[in-house]
Amino acid sequence: MSTPSNPEQFIGIDISKAHLDIAIWPGETTWRAPHAEASLPRLVEQLQGFAPSLIVLEATGGYETDVATALAAAGLPVAVVNPRQVRDFARSLGKLAKTDRLDAQILARFAQAIRPQARFLPDEQATQLQAALTRRRQLIDMKVAEKNRLGLAHKTIRPRLQEHIAWLEEELAELDEDLHTRIRQSAIWREKDDLLQSVPGIGRVTATTLLADLPELGQLNRKQIAALVGLAPFNCDSGLMRGKRTIWGGRAPVRNALYMATLVATRCNPVIKRFYTHLKQQGKVFKVAITACMRKLLTILNAMVRAHQTWCPALASTKTSPAP
Repeated sequence: MSTPSNPEQFIGIDISKAHLDIAIWPGETTWRAPHAEASLPRLVEQLQGFAPSLIVLEATGGYETDVATALAAAGLPVAVVNPRQVRDFARSLGKLAKTDRLDAQILARFAQAIRPQARFLPDEQATQLQAALTRRRQLIDMKVAEKNRLGLAHKTIRPRLQEHIAWLEEELAELDEDLHTRIRQSAIWREKDDLLQSVPGIGRVTATTLLADLPELGQLNRKQIAALVGLAPFNCDSGLMRGKRTIWGGRAPVRNALYMATLVATRCNPVIKRFYTHLKQQGKVFKVAITACMRKLLTILNAMVRAHQTWCPALASTKTSPAP
């Protein structure tokens, strides 16, 4: 396999459980490799030979993690993107067919046209923390499902359901303790955890979610961090029509955690409570008011982490420090 002379090379990798389909753009170069740990060093060596400007993978529920980690560890520029964005891009090109090989080519063309920002992957500790948080959410979902079944279950089945619910609660307690231990063992995480939990309304679960799922906190400006989480309002205007501003996309686990924290903050955090009351007095409906409060709380947290500043109502009430 010869190395192309074109200085601008973009690579798309379509990932499945069994194999990887790789495409180079510009050009028609494509090939398939097994998706196995033993074959990753050879793949990395091949891709390094192309000196790519960017490599794009789709988020595939975790199957992309080992590939993205291996590429990033080798110093290759990697971006993991939302599959919906790639499908929309394919439709804009009139590409309606879908195969693994075609998907890899579309990813390579997406890399050239859109050039999503390559991000450093979290280190091993952060990856373990994310895995534990994901498992925690799974346990909670199972617990809720079992409790919903309990009310309608036959009396002969209820003891089994109750036994399973008790086991899930024990697992959750052990996992929460494990998460807390992991955070306190890291000096950097411990400092950020203390900063975050100093804010009224931010508890252990929300702080842990922010540490694991939002490593960019404190590194972006307020508009960027809001867009990343999915709390930035987008316009819906055309001609003389002025539609409602809406939020969409972003990191749902972070947004869900912030929602619960903001509900608490509207009652116990003086800055957020005052802001929420002001919005309600202006006639804002609950959904609009609580979303604005979530965005304000996120902005405050972002500024605190960037400045290494613990909670101070006087500083927080000035909104936040200006964007860097």
